[in-house]
Amino acid sequence: MLKLLKTCVLAAGVAALAAPAFVGPAAAQTKWNLPAAYPADNPHSVNLIAFAKDVATATGDKLQITVHPAASLFKAPEIKRAVATGQAQVGEVLISLHENEDPMFGIDVVPFLATSYPAAKKLWLASKPAIEKKLASQGLMLLFAVPWGPQGLYAKKDLNSLDDMKGLKFRAYNVGTSRIAELVGAQPITIQAAELPQALATGVVNSFITSGSTGYDSKAWETMTHFYDAQAWIPKNVTFVNKAAFDALDKPTQEAIVKAAAVAEERGWKMAEEKAKWYLEQLKANKMQVLPPPPALKSGLEKIGVQLTADWSKKAGADGEAVIAAYKK
Repeated sequence: MLKLLKTCVLAAGVAALAAPAFVGPAAAQTKWNLPAAYPADNPHSVNLIAFAKDVATATGDKLQITVHPAASLFKAPEIKRAVATGQAQVGEVLISLHENEDPMFGIDVVPFLATSYPAAKKLWLASKPAIEKKLASQGLMLLFAVPWGPQGLYAKKDLNSLDDMKGLKFRAYNVGTSRIAELVGAQPITIQAAELPQALATGVVNSFITSGSTGYDSKAWETMTHFYDAQAWIPKNVTFVNKAAFDALDKPTQEAIVKAAAVAEERGWKMAEEKAKWYLEQLKANKMQVLPPPPALKSGLEKIGVQLTADWSKKAGADGEAVIAAYKK
């Protein structure tokens, strides 16, 4: 399935900038830009390009969406604002990047809250109304969400307990990973996915928590030796559209987008689950040790998880409690 979708990369074209934000009734050929943060062959990007192709097909090329992967148009932390301000019409982000705006954006990275795909899907459905509401207040309309693989710990030495993480230069990409670094006595260094290969090659970081797919994209085996499969959480990328740009389209085009988004969400979840094991196999094939965390390391991470859950609940207040209660029903 992934191989078939990858052909869409060539077909749809990861092209140069298209037209600026469209205002007024949908024209014969409206062109939109979709900035994304991950390489063109990453499943998230492959899914986005398939989504763009589905929209083009359904509208008879009336709406053409150009996907700009690998943070080539905007860096990951800039994408949401770019779409909200009309610099791009649609975009995809790792939603937990914006937890500082609203704790609900970080619910999927609360450690050990949802560690399987069925649990992650249940958590998404429980939190979706609150996330939709927050995005709407920012001039954005939610289209779909797609998960990553379970998060594990990369290192270039044995990690038997949290003590072994003291002093590490630890890559952070959101509030939770920064806090983990602080709690274990590591040095948090903010590095987005597109910058990770260079950060690893130059020794800016020497440990990090992420998925098998990001490790694969970054060729982690060139600098790292260990992957501890902690399955700490399953984060999600969220794709949204500028509401004004969406409202400017005619109804059939709007319906085509919504339908293609539903297909993209279903396809994306399926791809993520299918590929998670494959990515770990690729780490092994490239001579990395893929291991369960040793008991002391696992219990230490779980204790941190308890603390981070309490921190998140305090920030999220009654709204957060309601979502957690709905999830745990």
